[in-house]
Amino acid sequence: MASLLQITKASKSYGDQVLLDCADATLSDNVKVGFVGRNGAGKSTLLRILLGEEELDSGEVVRHPGLRLGYLRQHDPFLPGETALEFLMRDSDQPDWKCGEVAGQFELKGSYLDGPIAKLSGGWQTRVKLAALLLHEPNLLLLDEPTNFLDLRTQILLEHFLKGFRAACLIVSHDRAFLGSTCDHTLGLARGKLTTFPGKVDAYLEFQREKRHHEERSNVAILAKRRHLEDFIARNKARASTAALAQSKSKQLERLELTEIASDEPTAKIRPPRVEPRKGSALRCRDLAIGYPERQIAANVHLEIDHGSRAAIVGDNGQGKTTFLRTVVDSLKPLAGEVRWGYGCKIGVYAQHVYTSLPEDQTVHAYLREQAARGKKEQEILDLAGAFLFRGSHAKKPVSVLSGGERARLCLAGLLLSDYNVLILDEPGNHLDVDTVEALAEALLEYEGTVIFTSHDRHFMKRVATCIVEVRDGRVTNYSGDYESYVYVVNKEIEAGEREAAAERTKLPPAVVKPAGAPARAARRNERDVRKEIKSLEKTIAQLDEQIRTLNSQLLETTDAVEALRLHNEISTLTGPLAEAEDRWCRLQEEIEGTA
Repeated sequence: MASLLQITKASKSYGDQVLLDCADATLSDNVKVGFVGRNGAGKSTLLRILLGEEELDSGEVVRHPGLRLGYLRQHDPFLPGETALEFLMRDSDQPDWKCGEVAGQFELKGSYLDGPIAKLSGGWQTRVKLAALLLHEPNLLLLDEPTNFLDLRTQILLEHFLKGFRAACLIVSHDRAFLGSTCDHTLGLARGKLTTFPGKVDAYLEFQREKRHHEERSNVAILAKRRHLEDFIARNKARASTAALAQSKSKQLERLELTEIASDEPTAKIRPPRVEPRKGSALRCRDLAIGYPERQIAANVHLEIDHGSRAAIVGDNGQGKTTFLRTVVDSLKPLAGEVRWGYGCKIGVYAQHVYTSLPEDQTVHAYLREQAARGKKEQEILDLAGAFLFRGSHAKKPVSVLSGGERARLCLAGLLLSDYNVLILDEPGNHLDVDTVEALAEALLEYEGTVIFTSHDRHFMKRVATCIVEVRDGRVTNYSGDYESYVYVVNKEIEAGEREAAAERTKLPPAVVKPAGAPARAARRNERDVRKEIKSLEKTIAQLDEQIRTLNSQLLETTDAVEALRLHNEISTLTGPLAEAEDRWCRLQEEIEGTA
């Protein structure tokens, strides 16, 4: 296995901040590596060094002579008025048929390929950039937070692309589900050191915890042994008969060394707002139409969300998730119908239009103090500020000098110090690292109010959501399954599209279509194959039906709420494959009837 990049004794600092401290790592051919670390640890800096955009203070990066780097650009490399196809041809110097073939892998066709690229959503523009990457045939891809702002469908497409990509990848992401699906190795950056781990990100995080616990237990045992030896030496060194033995014990004591454990990196601890649990309906929409004067997004919306729910708003980018959230919090007026909140609802909103309007003249600490609910202690405010990376002097920063990411974190921190009993959160995990996202999920699980949120982080969605609201094709509806079943259905839709695209690419041209007088033996043989598949499908349908019947019987009998939820989710997971098998059976029956 060839070494594409070798980082040796790499050091890099900005003033007092040490990002790399004599760090070493190797990136090998055909290995996909998830790159993790706290915000500010230096991940993006290392990527810029690997790209040659920054220099190390000391150490070196050795590049293989055959290295071809591909980097997913965050900025837009498109020209005004340019179509996706024109960009791909310009960027890669490849002919239109080759660009169209690669674009098809990302469902870029029709107006998406031939229309103005400026009219595409951010997710579709990312697909164009990925197609451009593939056309350059790199053997090492560098991806920096590639799932930020991508909808679920585009994330899954990106996953499929990376799984089939026969070269190496280094992927920075806070999305553990995405890293777990695409990367078999992990690279960790902490306290200036790089750690290479031959396993997935969850196994790496567990390994780090176990390693630390082992070192702590080992040090406890060594300290106990030390105390025992010191006590023995103190009691026996003055007596002539035991002085030699005491001296021997002294040498043994000198050999006992503690394992140096670096001080803990601050761990985010987030406490949710303390609120009184409520019953009944928190939000009710009736005959609601949402959108803008010139364009309606969805109509005939009838929706109810109960107090205590954690409702995830899902759907592709551009379908209207943010429009729906803006409508229910009254920052956008409905086109028709009504939005009614339950009695006593106190609503707190986290969204881009909120954190771009923070008071410029306040400091971070003053803003949090103002947002905090009555009775919040000063230490609670400082602890939460620290959890969102406003520690020490950073808490004294004026809002006017904060970056967009810092403003977002500040707004979210202020919300969590409040006493709101309804939280509206639009992409709360953006700008947060893995640990802080996990801490936020824990806080929302403890929260006794109502949460309505969007997120592109599947691990976060799976952990937090108790119900799913889908915005799609002009409708806003309660989705019947859980988040896992929703992901399963989207995955199946994408796989079906990929099979269809592959079939289109492998179709024979008209010149080689079989002549009309060809023997009918092949057609009969195909008919036998079809009937064989029908029998197999009938067995599958019968098995799935039986499983669902059994689970439904258990669901009717159980009185345990947790067990009932598990059975419901299991039934939802099976209904997708059953519907797919039944649909395939119907198509094959039609095919048989057509040849009869």
